[in-house]
Amino acid sequence: MNPIDCPVPIGRHQLPPLPYSYRALEPYIPSQIVRIHHDIHHRGYVNGLNTAEQKLAEARRDGDFSLVRHWERELAYNGSGHFLHTLYWLNMCPGEGRGAAQGDLAAQLEKDFGSFTAFREQFTAASNKVAGNGWGVLVWQAPFGRLEILQAERHENMTQWGAIPVLTVDVWEHAYYLEYPASRSDYIEAWWNLVNWRDVGRRFLKVRAWKLPPCGC
Repeated sequence: MNPIDCPVPIGRHQLPPLPYSYRALEPYIPSQIVRIHHDIHHRGYVNGLNTAEQKLAEARRDGDFSLVRHWERELAYNGSGHFLHTLYWLNMCPGEGRGAAQGDLAAQLEKDFGSFTAFREQFTAASNKVAGNGWGVLVWQAPFGRLEILQAERHENMTQWGAIPVLTVDVWEHAYYLEYPASRSDYIEAWWNLVNWRDVGRRFLKVRAWKLPPCGC
């Protein structure tokens, strides 16, 4: 069903279930990390998003916007966290990542980055070098008509407007620290073994159809 035809009611977002068991990503990501990451951290974003939406609805009802700055920030922070985490779980699947992108996605990656290897190297380097906590993100940049790699150092502020994420890797410490203490690079190398290229490819085909006039026209 098209989400536009069935929007989420204000303050009624729910934590989506994992598409696999807690142990399914082992040995690359242990079940303890998956359980804490999904059940505690991701749930926290969902709860925060619902609270922010409800508080803004109350502000509109009462005509009192004295705390609008705070709740708008909470809306952006928690909404972005919920969206990116949902994509992160779906972007992974046991046994999917031991290859490379296929079909139209592979062709677009070669066109935009020179080769799949060059894409992977840039994505790895960008994700490793995110300052502090954040995300490495492959996006379809509709105004430019190409795929790009971005660093989301503060996920509530995507670094380019109009960018639609199709592949994400979470590089907040809670995503890896228990298994890879102080070694983000080892975690990212392990994560490549889990990338669900079929999911990424399906997302690319859908977002590629979204066209915007090129910037500068």
